[in-house]
Amino acid sequence: MFLYGVINASPDSLNTDSIARTVPDALARAHQLLADGADGFDLGGQGSTDVAEVVPWQAEWERLEALVPALAALGRPLSVDTWRPEVLRRALQAGANVINAADGMQADEMWQVATEFDVPIVVPFLSGPNPRAMEMVERDPVDAIVEFFDARLRDADRYGLRHRCVLDPGTGFAPPNWPWEERYLYQKRVYSNLDAMRVFGLPLYIALPWKETAQHDELLEIVIRNRPEFGRVHYPAKVRRFEARIAAEG
Repeated sequence: MFLYGVINASPDSLNTDSIARTVPDALARAHQLLADGADGFDLGGQGSTDVAEVVPWQAEWERLEALVPALAALGRPLSVDTWRPEVLRRALQAGANVINAADGMQADEMWQVATEFDVPIVVPFLSGPNPRAMEMVERDPVDAIVEFFDARLRDADRYGLRHRCVLDPGTGFAPPNWPWEERYLYQKRVYSNLDAMRVFGLPLYIALPWKETAQHDELLEIVIRNRPEFGRVHYPAKVRRFEARIAAEG
């Protein structure tokens, strides 16, 4: 699995180990991620959890402006995690070479920016805050995710960009505000049915579980056994250990 190591320029990330707000800190984090088995980096300047303070796009870009070229200079794939076309365009101009669309590519403005750069586009499923969306997720999350991807890929077709899309079932985002036991069951169902998302013939990208519990480890193992092409990771060394153990089992 190709691993994108997480670097957060936002101060309110839930994983404090990933926070790096200066160039020296970001480079130190990047080199540690590479040493631990990462292949590239995923950089964000605006938290996407329900506890993150939402700042104007100018403030988000201010957090990223110096970090993007510094990390791009390392010569590894660098994704920018944002839902704002203003930030996306500037990051791609500054050296980022993968789009990680925190809005699930639901805005035409994001597709328009994507047409200007020949880069992969990670399209995450977003369950959304509205009751209808949550009803869909509760009814059958796998069907809801496939339906969402079908709609987004029809959007991609309008811009001729389907071939550049990478599909993310969005477990790093949602469902929001659910107790962990319900989130665990939801994620276990999604991860156990990743093959259902291969109907589109596109690669898969998973925000990998990182917390140190038996249930998170179980979820991580399910993901690895289903062999997605890409993972977003806070602790790559742990993922590589799991991969090695599973490969040794034959």
